[in-house]
Amino acid sequence: MNSTKRKVDLVIISDAHLGLFGAQATELLHYLKSIEPGRLVINGDLVDMWQFNKLLWPKSHMKVIKYIISMIERGVRVHFLPGNHDEMLRNFVGFRMGTLSIENQLVLELEGGEKAWIFHGDVFDVTMKGSKVMARVGAFCYDMMTGFDLMFNYMLRRKGRRQIFLSKKLKDWVKKMVNSASKFEETAARRAQEHGYDYVVVGHIHKPEMREIALESGSVHYLNSGDWIVNLTALEYHAGAWSLFRYFEDMPERQIPAEVEEMGEIVMSGSRLFEMMTREFEEESEVIRVEG
Repeated sequence: MNSTKRKVDLVIISDAHLGLFGAQATELLHYLKSIEPGRLVINGDLVDMWQFNKLLWPKSHMKVIKYIISMIERGVRVHFLPGNHDEMLRNFVGFRMGTLSIENQLVLELEGGEKAWIFHGDVFDVTMKGSKVMARVGAFCYDMMTGFDLMFNYMLRRKGRRQIFLSKKLKDWVKKMVNSASKFEETAARRAQEHGYDYVVVGHIHKPEMREIALESGSVHYLNSGDWIVNLTALEYHAGAWSLFRYFEDMPERQIPAEVEEMGEIVMSGSRLFEMMTREFEEESEVIRVEG
């Protein structure tokens, strides 16, 4: 094991949305390769299956999948909690292989006996409960905006100017309205308190957050791992303390190593892409079975 990797007891990532134009897969892979987690929780929307017919799958996106599989092979405990964009994987809840498990939710006991309740969070989103069609339309528009961001920011970087993420402003505005209507954070905290949990850990709304929510009968710690499209954030728990890792601020070395650089694109049909991903997984899982 590389001794230069930073040891972390628990890492939680969500909303990578691999398969979208705006997914920052290269940066996510860079982050994953910089740490040595005891446990990794993928809290939903790792792959954006809503947009699977885009016919575009950069090699960097497959590299993230393969690296996570290699973590399982090395014995890292990986919990996959599907979200609304990869909800078809909820059909496989209960699946276990080696150190990988697919679950709807996860309860972890932390130091001092405190309990953290972890799940994606779409169950509390009124846009999901109200109209899945509208949610998909919104996702499509957001995808188009992130694609525009990539081209626009490429030109800004060439001119030495600061990047602007219009998709983030759009997402923040929409989610602010949704959050105000549904009281997403407070609802999650109240449900956690009802179940006797000290922490509620979600993703989904792409808003990285760590705060204590005061309720009538006490308080609950609300944590959100953010996303890997605009914010590039992850939750970390180590030596009894939580922290929010921000790639743009906290990555010790922002220069991306050559081995994780973008290596071009694969353009194919959605069915061909799914077939390729399945084959890659089966090949890696055979190694896990033999060595495990």
